[in-house]
Amino acid sequence: MGKAIDVILTSNIVGLGAESDQVKVAAGYARNYLFPRGLAIPLTAANKRRLEVLRQRRAEREAQELNTMLELAKSLQKLVCVIKVKTGEDGKMFGAVTTGMIADELKNQFDIAIDKKKIHLDQPIRALGEYEIELHLHPDVKGKLKLRVESTTPLPETVQQATAPAEPGQEKPAEQAAAQAAPAKATEQKAAPKKQSADKGKKQTKHTETAKSAKDTRKSKPTQQGDSAKPAQQARSPEAKPDSAKSQ
Repeated sequence: MGKAIDVILTSNIVGLGAESDQVKVAAGYARNYLFPRGLAIPLTAANKRRLEVLRQRRAEREAQELNTMLELAKSLQKLVCVIKVKTGEDGKMFGAVTTGMIADELKNQFDIAIDKKKIHLDQPIRALGEYEIELHLHPDVKGKLKLRVESTTPLPETVQQATAPAEPGQEKPAEQAAAQAAPAKATEQKAAPKKQSADKGKKQTKHTETAKSAKDTRKSKPTQQGDSAKPAQQARSPEAKPDSAKSQ
C-alpha cells in the first residue's frame, strides 16, 4: 500500500468529501489526479489560511444546488414520462422497467439529466399502466414523477381497457363490474334462505292438505255403506206388514 497524505479538498468529490474537508488519500492519487485537476491542495500551514474561503464557496454551492433541485422537483411534478415496452397480445411485459430506463427517457423526452441512483423504485415495474415514481433529488428535496408504461404491440380492446388508467374518482372497468356484481351477489345470498323457507312452507302445506284429504276419504266410506244398507231394510219392511195382518 502506498503512503497516505493529508489534503484539503477544494471541490465536492462524491464518496470523498466537499470543499474545505481535510481528508487522507494515497500519495499517488493526490499527485496524479487531485492536484493536477485542482480538486485538492496539500495540507500545509499556508493552505490552512484558505479554509475560510473554501467554506464560504461550499456554502454558496450547496445553497445553489438546493434551489436548483427545488425548481426541478416542481417541474418534474407536472410531467408524464412515457416508456414503451414490448408485450404479448395479453399485455404481459417482456422484462421490466428499471431506473436506468426512466433516466434515459427523461433525457430523451425532456432533456433532463438525472442520475438513476436518484430514482427510487421499490421493485422493477413489470406491468403496463400509470405509476408515481419517487425521486431523491437532494438530501433535503424529494420529488414525484408520473410514469406511464405503454405497449408497442397492438392490444385487443379488452386488454386496453384493463390496462388504461382510470379517471380521477372513477374505477377501472374490471373494478366497476366487480363492484356492481357484489351487491347483486349479496342480494341473491340474502334471498336464498327466504326462498328455501317459502319452498319448505309450500311442501308442508301440501302435505297437510294431502293428509286431510285422506282423512275425509276414510270418514266418507262408512256413511256410503250405511246409505246402501237402508234400501235393503226398506225392501224388507213391506213384506212384514201382510204377516201382521194375517195374525189379526
